[in-house]
Formats: sequence, C-alpha cells, structure tokens
Amino acid sequence: MNDRVRITEEKLLSDNWYVLKRFSFDLRRRDGSWQAQTREVYDRGNGATILLYNLEQRTVVLTRQFRIPAHVNGHSGFLIEAAAGLLDNASPEERIRLEAEEETGYRVNAVKKIYDAFMSPGSVTERIHFFIGAYQPGDRTGDGGGLIEEGEDIEVLELGFDQAIAMVASGEIADGKTIMLLQYLQLHLMR
Repeated sequence: MNDRVRITEEKLLSDNWYVLKRFSFDLRRRDGSWQAQTREVYDRGNGATILLYNLEQRTVVLTRQFRIPAHVNGHSGFLIEAAAGLLDNASPEERIRLEAEEETGYRVNAVKKIYDAFMSPGSVTERIHFFIGAYQPGDRTGDGGGLIEEGEDIEVLELGFDQAIAMVASGEIADGKTIMLLQYLQLHLMR
C-alpha cells in the first residue's frame, strides 16, 4: 500500500461502455503536508498493440479505422494505427496474436514484447503492452478488418517503412502508440 495516498471516497459515475469513477483522496506532498484532491478515472481495462514489420521489404502493416474521440476533437477520426485490442482476461501475448490476425489478417509466429506504458495516466487506467512481430506475405490467413459485431470496419494498410515515418512527420499518423512503435523500429531495426 502506498503511504502517500489515502482514498477517502470512491463513487461510480458510469458503467455504460466502460467504468467511470470519481475518487476523492488525500495526497501527501513532498514537504510532508496532506492535500485533498478529486479526480475522475476511466477504467477500460489493459491492452496490447503490435507493429508488424518486414525487414527485407522494409514494410509495416498498419490499420485505419474510425475513432469518435479523435473526430470530436477536430480530426477526421480515421486514424492510422498499429493493431491493438483490450486484453479481456487473456495474457498480453495471447491477446495480441489474436488481435493481429483479426485486424490485419496476418498470423504472427513470433512476437517480441518491447515495453508497456500508461498512455494517458492523468485520467485513464489503461496500461498498454507493446509488441513487434516480423511478417512475411505467406503469413496472411485472411482479409483482416476486425469484427462486425464489435463495430469494427478496419482497413489494412501495408506501407513502406520510410513512408510511414514520413506520415508521422506530416501528421497523417497521429496515434501515440503507433508513433512509439515506429520510432522503436527506426531506432533498433530499420537503421
């Protein structure tokens, strides 16, 4: 237990799509004094993401899908992203293999976990597990596209690596997890 935080109240605000709660808590500051604070916390579970890459062809497989939060914040809403999904009580490695095939149509034989990160820790509990995985054209088992019953309508994109990096610089790729994965690949594998 953290001796610098005392939760004084927890109130459920919404349990519609995911869980939104308001927490009141006391935080012991570095000078030893206690300060009362209140924050809303959105709990949507933890997730995993993967960047599929082909070193020989210098390509990556990404997806494009509509995201309403981006749309209402002034973007078209159609984000180019690495395949990703919530864990739903599976291990990160198991879940990302399933998500990669479901979204991109590629069966990933070997995945490598590179790190995990909180993407918006000021208000969202989600921790994302980041993976990379090599693919070959023969690894494609289907069209991908996601699950209709989950509202997914995912376009699969195979892009040149240099093109994808240029799309980050131009703002065409604006998804944080995807940018992090592309930069990892740039630093460690695609020099």
